[in-house]
Amino acid sequence: MQFSERVENLVHSPIGAAHALVGLRTNSRSLLDLSQAAPSFPPAEVVIERIAAAAHEPEAGRYPPQPGLPALRAAFADDLSQGYEADISADSVLITAGCNQAFCVVASALTSPGDEALLIAPFYFNHDMWLRLEGVQVQHLDPGPDLVPDPDHAERLLTDKTRLITLVSPGNPTGVTIPKEVIHGFADLARRRGIALIVDETYRSFRDEQSGAHELFDNPDWDDHIISLHSFSKDFAIPGYRCGAVVGGNGIITESLKILDCVAISAPRIGQEAALAGLLHAQEWRLEQVARISELENQFLAAMGDQPGGFEVVASGAYFGWVRHPRSDLTTAEVVKRLVLDHDVLVIPGTAFTVQDDAMLRMSFANLEPAEIDELTVRLGEFT
Repeated sequence: MQFSERVENLVHSPIGAAHALVGLRTNSRSLLDLSQAAPSFPPAEVVIERIAAAAHEPEAGRYPPQPGLPALRAAFADDLSQGYEADISADSVLITAGCNQAFCVVASALTSPGDEALLIAPFYFNHDMWLRLEGVQVQHLDPGPDLVPDPDHAERLLTDKTRLITLVSPGNPTGVTIPKEVIHGFADLARRRGIALIVDETYRSFRDEQSGAHELFDNPDWDDHIISLHSFSKDFAIPGYRCGAVVGGNGIITESLKILDCVAISAPRIGQEAALAGLLHAQEWRLEQVARISELENQFLAAMGDQPGGFEVVASGAYFGWVRHPRSDLTTAEVVKRLVLDHDVLVIPGTAFTVQDDAMLRMSFANLEPAEIDELTVRLGEFT
C-alpha cells in the first residue's frame, strides 16, 4: 500500500509524541503535565446542565444547520460586537468543529498546491502541517527577540504566489499578544497585496488587556481581506465538544462551507448548545477563569524568576510560558525526555513550533494548581 508523500513527510503530533514518553516512566511521583493547551478544568455548571438537557432533546442527534445554530451565530456575533465595539452580523459567522477545523477549511478555500503562505515563527504546528499537507509552500517570518512580527519585514517575504498571512494572538506557543497597531499594519499589507490576513484569536479572552484586541472590524471593507478565527473550547472549557468559528465575508464562508460539507458537514450540535449556554449564561464564570489563569501566570513568572535549573522564561501569556532550557550539549528532544523520565515534568519541545532547534520549551502553566507551580520549580532545579 502506498501513501501520500505529503502525509508521510509530516511529523506526528508533538502532543502524542510527548505523551508517549509518559508510558516509559518508572517513577511513582505524580506527573506535572504542562503539555496540553486546553482547559483541564470542567465547564460552568450551567453549561453542564445544558449539555445534559440537550442530549435528551429530539434534535440532539440530527444535523444542525450547516453554518451553525442560528441562535449561536447571533449570540457570538453579539459577543464579538460588544468586545470589539463593532457591528458584526450573524451572517459573518460560520461555526466549525473547533478552531483547528476553522483554519483548515479557510486555508483550503484560499490556496491551491504550489501557492505560498506566511506564518510567524514560532508557529502553531497544526497550521504549518495543514498547509504542507495541501501542497502549500510555507514561509516563516522571524519576529526577532521581542517575538512581535514586523509587517515591513513580512512584505519582503511575499511573492506573487502568496495567498495568506496568519497571525496568532495571543501566540501559541509564546503567549505573546501582538499590539493592535501591528495587527493593523498586517491588515494594511494584506489589503495592498490582495491577499488574506487570518487572525487566530483562540486565546483572545486571556490577554492582559480586556479591551478589543484590534479595530479591524471598524473598516467597512474588512471582510474583503480579514478572517478571524475563534475557539469556544478555551472560553468555556469544552475542548472535547469541538466548537469554533470563522468570522469573515460571504465569499470565504461560502467556499469554506463546501469543504466543511466533505469533512464534517457541520459542527456537532451538542458542542454548539454548550457554546451557546456559555455565551448566554456563563460570562461571569468566563471572566473568573481568565482572572484565575492570570494569577497562575503571575505565580509562574515569580517562581521562574530565579531560573531554576537554568530554565529561563523568554515570553509568557494566555496559557503558555516560552522557556529556554540550559543544556547546549543536548537536543531539545533529549531535554524533554529527561524531564519526563527523571523529573516527572511533561512539556512540549519548542522544535514542534520552529524550523530549527532553538533550545526552547512550551510550558502550559494554565493547567497547574498553585502548589504544582511551586513544585515545578523544585523539579526544574533538580534537572541534570
